[in-house]
Amino acid sequence: MSKKLTKNRKKILEKIDKNKKYSLEEASILLKEISFVRFNASVDISVHLNIDTRLPNQIVRGTVRLPHGTGRNVRVLALVTKHKELEAKEAGADYVGLDYLEKIKSGWRDIDVIVTMPSVMDQLIPVGKILGPRGLMPNPQMDTVSMNPGNSIKEIKSGKISFKTDRYGIIHASIGRVSFNSQLISNNVKAFINKVIRSKPSSSKGSYIKSIYLSTSMSVSVLVDSKSFIKK
Repeated sequence: MSKKLTKNRKKILEKIDKNKKYSLEEASILLKEISFVRFNASVDISVHLNIDTRLPNQIVRGTVRLPHGTGRNVRVLALVTKHKELEAKEAGADYVGLDYLEKIKSGWRDIDVIVTMPSVMDQLIPVGKILGPRGLMPNPQMDTVSMNPGNSIKEIKSGKISFKTDRYGIIHASIGRVSFNSQLISNNVKAFINKVIRSKPSSSKGSYIKSIYLSTSMSVSVLVDSKSFIKK
């Protein structure tokens, strides 16, 4: 098995010119050619921003609805009050009810996103240390704390994702699957980058985007020429 992976990796490296910045169209096509895993790998994006993450007002975060979704079923837990449980279920939540707080304390983690209501946030404090490091803590800025949880759940299920810079000023996100054709991948990338650009802090000076890389699960990264699709 290791020999096969090595052979595949060698083929991949031969396809990629590390000194080249690929147009978005080229990169979207190349991604499908360098994925060798036997499952429907995710297409991931890494955007390095010219910001100072030591300054709270330069942290970039937000949400964006990808036009073609992520290609995966996002497991949503709705921590809502009794009178909102039916709304959450009808909106497509996979798990509903405050009883799941105890399951989380016991180690249950089979979820991708948690949606809740302002009136419930205090009850999440005891599990904050569990949810926070995993990026699961609901946040109003991510539209996961809402008076209308049903709307939030529908948007998440239809392809809305959240993003936030890490301590190095890089945003990592999954924006599709290898099974997508190159045009769908390109469209999702454009929607994602456009939202990141609109989220630029007013205090950020100079060139905002340092680099954009695309990759698939377990593949090497492809450097994308932002000038090929970002309108100045």
